[in-house]
Amino acid sequence: MASEKVTDTAVTDTPEEGYERGLGSRQVQMIAIGGAIGVGLFLGAGANIAKAGPSLILMYALAGGIIFFIMRALGELLLYRPVSGSFAEYSREFLGPFFGYFTGWTYWLMWVVTGMAELTAAAIYVNYWFPAVPRWVTALVFLVVLFGVNLISVKLFGELEFWFSMVKVTALIGMIVIGLGVLTFGFSSAGDTAAVSNLWAFDGFFPKGVGSSLMTLQGVMFAYLAVELVGVTAGESENPEKTLPKAINTLPWRIALFYVGALTVILCVVKWTEFAPGVSPFVEAFAKIGIPAGAGIVNFVVLTAALSSCNSGMYSTGRMLRNLAESGEAPAAFRKLSSTKTPALGITVSVLFMGIGVVLNYIVPEKAFGYVTSVATAAGIWTWLMILISHVLYRRAVVAGRLPASSFPAPGGSAFSWVAIVFLLFVTGLIAYDADSRVCLYVMAGWAAALGVGWAVLKNRDPQIAARREPEFEKVG
Repeated sequence: MASEKVTDTAVTDTPEEGYERGLGSRQVQMIAIGGAIGVGLFLGAGANIAKAGPSLILMYALAGGIIFFIMRALGELLLYRPVSGSFAEYSREFLGPFFGYFTGWTYWLMWVVTGMAELTAAAIYVNYWFPAVPRWVTALVFLVVLFGVNLISVKLFGELEFWFSMVKVTALIGMIVIGLGVLTFGFSSAGDTAAVSNLWAFDGFFPKGVGSSLMTLQGVMFAYLAVELVGVTAGESENPEKTLPKAINTLPWRIALFYVGALTVILCVVKWTEFAPGVSPFVEAFAKIGIPAGAGIVNFVVLTAALSSCNSGMYSTGRMLRNLAESGEAPAAFRKLSSTKTPALGITVSVLFMGIGVVLNYIVPEKAFGYVTSVATAAGIWTWLMILISHVLYRRAVVAGRLPASSFPAPGGSAFSWVAIVFLLFVTGLIAYDADSRVCLYVMAGWAAALGVGWAVLKNRDPQIAARREPEFEKVG
């Protein structure tokens, strides 16, 4: 009897989405790697070092472990049913249509505001070379160029993202090697003060207290936004059954090397008290090491990181809008693919909203980055919670015999998903406690109210929309 139930699942009847499976293994791998290296590390770490000192390393390690739990949960769902709608589609299946609708639109919001943050960061980096150029001008130029890339084809997107990620990875490894060289051989002007003891010599490992360290978790979680982008590529990957598990399983060493390792080396080379908010600690460290043109090279690298993330944002928002349209939760016009098999209208509308970031850089250039990162983090936490809850319900359905087991099961079943859920709720509480970041919860409350009104309108126009898929947890009981 159970086997009959399994045969009827969505695994075997996923509709053809019409996308071109143009993302090869090397591109998916580098998209996954690039997703773990972004502006949150390159720029946001400066402010967090000033708040927490060397203990920021521990916060990145702790959050990195939670991110791995989230990605293994997502990986199990992706190999159960690889679709481009990814977590929105799983929310729809396991929690009901409203949650799929809410998650899809919220993930779209996350990437729109993340795109604003990346444009802001890119403009800050260009000011390093051209301080007289207004930030809004630079942000607008980058927005238009990346928009063109995303309209042409998914292959061009994947190729550009591959090289963006290659630059970031190569540069970070180079930074670590040079930093270790300074520590070991003492060369450069920084060699006289570089020492492992810098991690505790200036008021200890927790110089501002454990509480201040925990308060950096909001910024740390923002740094990890985009690791879930691998899930959105599922519908356009050449061989998702092989490429996705490989991309997810390499996450721990990427976190250990690029986040924990890089920060540890930098904070050994330069004492934490010399870093300041608004300045990339990587640029600052290389300026102090005194390598000719080193700071400029690092500034170029962090610029590519910002552009990479914005490029990914345009990619994902267009796909998410199309998934929502396929479910009747967004205008039907978003379903149409262009001649190059890209969701051109969805990308265009998303870019227009990202243009708000250009306006923010014109009105409040000094505060634009902080405003948009807090909203993006809140939206990201919602997305991760939906992945985890969907995974818990999926595992329950598998045990009950309603659904087949995935070929890529998460270790420990759903136990680590519960750990990650508790952690994300704790971070949400920290956001609510902090007066500076609390504003994002007000924004999210307004966003939820707007989506609630939209859902009511959709149900009034099409009463069947709320009953198109029975939530799996109701079937399981």
